[in-house]
Amino acid sequence: MASTTTSARLAISTLNDGRTTAAVASPQCVSLPTLPPSPMSSQNRLQSWKATTYCRKLARNVVAMATGDAPAETAETPEIVKTILEAWDNVEDKYAVSTLAVAGLVALWGSAGLISAIDRLPLVPGVFELVGIGYSGWFAYKNLVYKPDRQALFQKIKETYKDVIGKS
Repeated sequence: MASTTTSARLAISTLNDGRTTAAVASPQCVSLPTLPPSPMSSQNRLQSWKATTYCRKLARNVVAMATGDAPAETAETPEIVKTILEAWDNVEDKYAVSTLAVAGLVALWGSAGLISAIDRLPLVPGVFELVGIGYSGWFAYKNLVYKPDRQALFQKIKETYKDVIGKS
């Protein structure tokens, strides 16, 4: 490894497999912690101090080149991520979809604030809970108790799913 220094910069040239790469040090210096002074003469201390100061002024650049094959273990993306990426690539107006997504998040945040404000009112959460329990009981009696009603409900769910997804 050959290195050439100038008054303002340090250039490091490295010869790897017949190719020469050069890295130029940044003007910023790397500060290293100093060792405690060793017991030596004052002239040796002065020379040591100059060498330490000079070394602190130099920036360290490391040029590395990867060799060999890529690692055998690669993280595969889940199927749902691939589906989402394919759907995003098929979108023609990405600006409109992004705007709708942001508007949806703002609406979700606002509705969460509204629900938490309503939840703090006296008596209202209890009334809403009773209404929810009553509606759930009515829905179960109307659609889930008898077999023909269940089959009709499942058929309606499948049709709605096909309409939303657009696949058979």
